[in-house]
Amino acid sequence: MKILMVAPTPFFSDRGTHIRILEEALALEKIGHEITIATYHIGRNIDPEIKTKIDVRRILRLLFWYKKLEAGPDWQKIMLDLMLIRKTFFLARTQKPDIIHGHLHEGVLVGWVVKKILFWRKMKLVSDFHGSLTREMVSHGYLGGGVLKKIFNFIEKTIDNLGDFAITSSWENTEEIKRFRKDGKIETILDGVDLDYYQNLPDKEESKKEFEIPAGKTVVVYTGALVPNKGVGYLIEAIPLALEKNNNLFFIIGGFPVDQIKKFIQERKLGDYFRIINPLNYFDLPKILNAGDIAIDPKDSRVNQASGKILQYMGAGLPVVCFDKSNNREYLDEGAFYAKDFSPEGIAKGILELAGNLEKSREMGKVNKEKAKSFSWMKSAEKLDKIYKEIQPY
Repeated sequence: MKILMVAPTPFFSDRGTHIRILEEALALEKIGHEITIATYHIGRNIDPEIKTKIDVRRILRLLFWYKKLEAGPDWQKIMLDLMLIRKTFFLARTQKPDIIHGHLHEGVLVGWVVKKILFWRKMKLVSDFHGSLTREMVSHGYLGGGVLKKIFNFIEKTIDNLGDFAITSSWENTEEIKRFRKDGKIETILDGVDLDYYQNLPDKEESKKEFEIPAGKTVVVYTGALVPNKGVGYLIEAIPLALEKNNNLFFIIGGFPVDQIKKFIQERKLGDYFRIINPLNYFDLPKILNAGDIAIDPKDSRVNQASGKILQYMGAGLPVVCFDKSNNREYLDEGAFYAKDFSPEGIAKGILELAGNLEKSREMGKVNKEKAKSFSWMKSAEKLDKIYKEIQPY
């Protein structure tokens, strides 16, 4: 089939939303589908790094000053999304796709508008929800309480009912949407991990030397967006608590934006305990994680997002410190330390526990690497393929 993906985001950037969009598209392409991605005017081109025929089409650069790559709402995106409707309409009219696959709530709304305008084409819309729109805006500080939040809750629930079929990236989000999606057509399509990326890596000690990590240190890794709704505040506050009791720890932090973490390191005079990697290239992730002994995912339950980074940690064979959430337990089972309460103290306790028993930690990592085989992008693509054929049988 011809699939037109709508990505209301600066595709490609090295973070979870973009990784899901890219890897879904690549896996669907391997099955035989023809993929076009409509997206913003900014973002990194994927052609130099991947062999693919995916056609990435961008809106005009009218908002040439808009260069925000990190996650989070921005009122200027309203104008960008209006331009994305125009681009999606043009592509739908000229390419005649069988399926419009809308990513995020904005992408679903764009796809729905275009589908309605071109109703005689009988295109089908798949709604791909990556989390809660309202909760994400609250977590980024764009919404408080009151009337505005109620308005966005209404908009979110309306969009959650759009499309011929809905998919989510987490069990938690699926259960929430099930409660009010009228047709009941919703399924969890998990993120995956490509284990081929983790083949033929050097010895762990060699990787540590490559990143100039002092010998004998226990390396704790976090990779991903360095923004509040990813739980980075918990991590930053947990680090000095852990170092107070174990100064043999060393932290690799990869992601963006880095201003907050750099300021924290300077103020606390902790430069000897850190390696900051920015920009973080998604395709360099395997060798970065290969240098780690313990991985951290401090995301709490506010936005009902899945955690693609956990799957990368599993692919690298790392034990994980995270909060006690149903999604995390489904992924990790016995391969993690689960902090019982959402607090820096819980994260610090997990770091110290795993660092204090590295033999047990390595065994947990082996369990995670084996379990990662169950989470492949191809399995996700096969489920999507089945949904496409169910709603568009010709």
